[in-house]
Amino acid sequence: QVQLVESGGGLVAAGGSLRLSCVASEGIFRIDVMSWYRQAPGKQRELVAAITRGGSTTSADSVKGRFTISRDNDKNMVYLQMNSLKPDDTAVYYCNAAWAGRTFWGQGTQVTVSS
Repeated sequence: QVQLVESGGGLVAAGGSLRLSCVASEGIFRIDVMSWYRQAPGKQRELVAAITRGGSTTSADSVKGRFTISRDNDKNMVYLQMNSLKPDDTAVYYCNAAWAGRTFWGQGTQVTVSS
């Protein structure tokens, strides 16, 4: 079982920045993929960015060039640096861990971008 706790969400004006953090209860060096998802009201949950155990990253086209995912294995932390935020980025952001054929989710953190 992997427990994930997100933090760093909040209210920010368009064009601003936020950094989300996710701390895992297990050593993330052994977790296959750590990801950030988001879900806006009335919309499906979507992948924002992911980072593999080897450090390869991927991100949604809508956030390319603005969001960066990173990890700190020593601290069991995964981060999502979000720059040039837009009102369309408003959503609940969830941390996700894929490990040993199972998927684990955090409780989510709200990000609201005002226009």
